[in-house]
Amino acid sequence: MRPAQSILITGASSGIGRALALAYARPGVSLALLGRNSDRLAAVAEAARGQGAEVEIGLLDVRDQAGLAQWIAERDSHRPFDLGVANAGITTGLAPSDLREDPEAVRAVLGANLIGVLNTVEPLIAPMCLRGRGQLAFVGSMAGLRGLPYAPAYSAAKAAVHSYAESLRGRLEPRGVRVSLVIAGFVKTPLNDSIDAVKPFEVSDAQAALIIRRGLDRGKAVIAFPWQLYLAARLARTLPARLVDKIMARFEVNVPETQERVP
Repeated sequence: MRPAQSILITGASSGIGRALALAYARPGVSLALLGRNSDRLAAVAEAARGQGAEVEIGLLDVRDQAGLAQWIAERDSHRPFDLGVANAGITTGLAPSDLREDPEAVRAVLGANLIGVLNTVEPLIAPMCLRGRGQLAFVGSMAGLRGLPYAPAYSAAKAAVHSYAESLRGRLEPRGVRVSLVIAGFVKTPLNDSIDAVKPFEVSDAQAALIIRRGLDRGKAVIAFPWQLYLAARLARTLPARLVDKIMARFEVNVPETQERVP
């Protein structure tokens, strides 16, 4: 595949989004970076410009369907996007003593992690198909492969993203638009740092970005890492469900409740 020159990344102010922006930043590349924290987003933009990239930033919530669609369409008409990365997301979960997630937190997670993904890619589908080229990347999670008892809403949102990406891939690739699903394990980010748990095979955000970029450059349908955790998650799907439930119940995990709420 021809390397992407015009790239949209949501959730670019920290974590994987920030690392991806810096991994792609170089002369000749145009980055459109979206986030909600103005100071952090400006710092990422400055660093990317220091590496030679052209950068435009947008302070937008991915749950703002109309605002996001307009912002993306305006930039795409000026410099068509080669790659759109739907990365923005939040997390929430349960403490060991909790029985259910707060309903408002659940809806905030579904809004950001699922509806926000739809809002990001929908404005790109028609113009990319019309051009007969482009790539859409969805940042999923190992939690999308098997529901985690300590993060029901997050797992549900990621599973939906996985299914949506798989469905789009079969629909869009005959029209020249590549669709790639990133299935990430534990990545050291501010989001994951808040989770109190054993994090096997954790990688840095910079390492994750290099793996993702390498996979996207090759047009891979699925970019899953670390491979050991991916194989374990796939294996879990083949075992009796209640056996896996019992195994997972042995791990004590504390995922803080998000303070995000639906606007």
